[in-house]
Amino acid sequence: MADELPSIDPDRLIHEPGRLAILAILNALEEVDFLFLMEQTGLTKGNLSSHTAKLETAGYIEIEKAFVGKVPRTVYRLTEAGSEALDGYRRHMEGILNSLG
Repeated sequence: MADELPSIDPDRLIHEPGRLAILAILNALEEVDFLFLMEQTGLTKGNLSSHTAKLETAGYIEIEKAFVGKVPRTVYRLTEAGSEALDGYRRHMEGILNSLG
């Protein structure tokens, strides 16, 4: 029976709580700005920047930086690859939970 259990090792890039929160928010909304994402996740500026940089490097999110007048504005969007990775992560976790009974 032990060989019927799915691998317990999740996608570590997504599994980290801060990055999972970022992806979940971006999955629900078309795009969000830095301050909104910081408030919703509870992450500090530095942690949010670090996590979003890792997600951008993986191709899971897009980051657009611009100025509105003289004020900098950073906007985040989930990519198709990010949506697929998040869906795969969800299915993987559901498989683990369902196998536990």
